[in-house]
Amino acid sequence: MATRMKNRITNKISSRTLIGLLVTVVMTVFTTACEELVEVPLTNSQLTSEAVFSEETTAEAALLGLYADMRSTGILSDLFYEMSLYGDDLDYYGSSASSEQQFYDNSLIPTHPTVKGWWDSSYSQIYQANAILKGLETAPFETSFKNQLQGESLVARAILHFYLSMLYGDVPNISTTDYQENTSIGKTEATIVRSQALTDLQRAIELLPWEYKTTSRTRPNKGVALALCARIALVQKDWELALACSSEVLDHTEIYTWQEDLNTIFLKESPTTLWQWFPSGSNVNTTEASILSFETAPPPRVALSSELINSFDDDDLRLSQWIKTVADAYYHPYKYKAVGNEPEASEYSIVMRLAELYLIRSEAQVQLGQLTSAAADLNTVRKRAGLEEVTATPSAELLEFIIQERRHEFFTEMGTRFFDLKRTGQVNAVLGTVKSGWDPDDALLPLPESELLINPNLSPQNPGYE
Repeated sequence: MATRMKNRITNKISSRTLIGLLVTVVMTVFTTACEELVEVPLTNSQLTSEAVFSEETTAEAALLGLYADMRSTGILSDLFYEMSLYGDDLDYYGSSASSEQQFYDNSLIPTHPTVKGWWDSSYSQIYQANAILKGLETAPFETSFKNQLQGESLVARAILHFYLSMLYGDVPNISTTDYQENTSIGKTEATIVRSQALTDLQRAIELLPWEYKTTSRTRPNKGVALALCARIALVQKDWELALACSSEVLDHTEIYTWQEDLNTIFLKESPTTLWQWFPSGSNVNTTEASILSFETAPPPRVALSSELINSFDDDDLRLSQWIKTVADAYYHPYKYKAVGNEPEASEYSIVMRLAELYLIRSEAQVQLGQLTSAAADLNTVRKRAGLEEVTATPSAELLEFIIQERRHEFFTEMGTRFFDLKRTGQVNAVLGTVKSGWDPDDALLPLPESELLINPNLSPQNPGYE
């Protein structure tokens, strides 16, 4: 499988210092609740880059610090919220003066703080991943340990570049720790950025084992790298690669077990989870629940849109088990049910889960003319929701079922709905109808104005934001 995928991918793609960054990363991890981290004594409260990569504990601390950063700041921590506002999952009821209102109105400007914050944090995190990869080149570690950290760092770099390309379009593809080079680099075409992410993932697939480093599934394994490969291949319309990657994961039933009970899917022990964030504290539940849940009407911040609620079949179990009604008029996501802190957290924020692989494989099979198999994978998800099975209908109709199923399965998760509308070419037709401020240029976010001023090689600005 690895050789076939490598050939497929190869054919598709003919003022911080390293030391200062790693010191910050390691020191941050020592003060947070990262799992299975053994504290190491520090000399003069500082670590040199050589010291970081002379001990396994400090090298691992650098990686865990990267995960803590990805969980807490930037694109991967916020997509569930802002891009659900930007699309049609959520309605906004908060202050009109809030920067969130501009996401809901699709009226972003190049100086918007989140536009800049996502850019800055993503490239900071990519730099951290690159610094770890560079440090590991000469580190005196056992091969299996080094492979693990290299593979995980490649996964992190790939997912960050992928979402940058999905949000901003053509963006810099950063693979070094050369500060001067990185501050003057130009943009790379979005499809090439994603192709390079697939190359990173191919290497990660080769390096990572199937066995998870931790039982909590908070660190990527081979299955995560394959699943992310499938996600990106779907956007790239590489149907054969999407089919191969998703099938490889779904075939490993000894690791990933399908569950029929909808109320167990978002528990931290769920065997349908591929990758989730370890929380900032052992008693801290998800940001999703704290932001999206409410008990009073009108909602203080956001609620699920009427368009989303009305799109469900009445007998869809997700409507009753993953959505909560307030005052018979408003609705909020009820996937994550634990709000606030507990003696021990019961839910972690999920980055990837098994249902996505069934629907990716189903869509790839439709595009490849394998309609019977496509219907079977689609029905796996539909049956759990209490819905009738669909037959191997004409491909166009089957694709509509799949996109609708993705909407109902992944609402308010990772901006999935918005990105689905973009990649299928439906974004203007759908959001132009339900969002009064929608403009076709809104399919991309503006590049941060401050970055364009610093680095003219990033010009031109995205259309509509000049």
